[in-house]
Amino acid sequence: MSNDVHKPVRYGTSFKDGTDKIQFWRVFLKHYAHPLADWINTWPNNPSNYRETMGKYCKEVKKLSLEITEAITESLGIGPTYMSNKLEDGLQVITVNCYPPCPNPEIALGLPPHSDYSCLTIVLQSCPGLEIMHTEEGAWKQVPQLHGALQVHGGDHFEVLSNGLYKSVVHRTTLIRERTRISIASLHNLGLDEKMGTAKELVDEEHPGRYKESSFKDFLNFPSTNDLAEGKSFINTLKI
Repeated sequence: MSNDVHKPVRYGTSFKDGTDKIQFWRVFLKHYAHPLADWINTWPNNPSNYRETMGKYCKEVKKLSLEITEAITESLGIGPTYMSNKLEDGLQVITVNCYPPCPNPEIALGLPPHSDYSCLTIVLQSCPGLEIMHTEEGAWKQVPQLHGALQVHGGDHFEVLSNGLYKSVVHRTTLIRERTRISIASLHNLGLDEKMGTAKELVDEEHPGRYKESSFKDFLNFPSTNDLAEGKSFINTLKI
């Protein structure tokens, strides 16, 4: 158990009071997952089938992330293979979240509003509870439960790459009084120290660059001096 965000395998809890009397109510396991052979033996071995089952899931969701990335970069006009090698060799981080029944869900959250510092985040949830901010309406919208469906969130990396054409998804987790909710988030990134910048093909006199480049490691250093629960956003520090 650790609060050190730099550790590649850790578990913890955010059962604590937040700002404005909002409480946070979550237990989690986080671990690196790619390259799988480098990390799978560091994962928990209880339950006994966790490594095998999660390992298979990680491989398949990694393939999916590459397919989606190809579609996104092709839609930007920079070609389907623009990011393929970098993302294929990049980090994959798995976060398994457990949100137990909450006696006072009206004054608590599982996670505060935030966007993910990733290219893509692919989420599997056991029941509704995830909400996204509707940018045009300025209102929270619950993501419905669709059996067998995965949710795909664009992250800060793709907002920077696309010069703001794609927006990272601001989301939060609400709680349920009667039942436990489980979610598995797979975050797909570049290498730890590799900088993500805006594609030069998307910058010209009419569309100047709007973001500074940064790495996943830069993001990991951000919470040490900033409280995400207070609404501090890393993407805002990158905007020019």
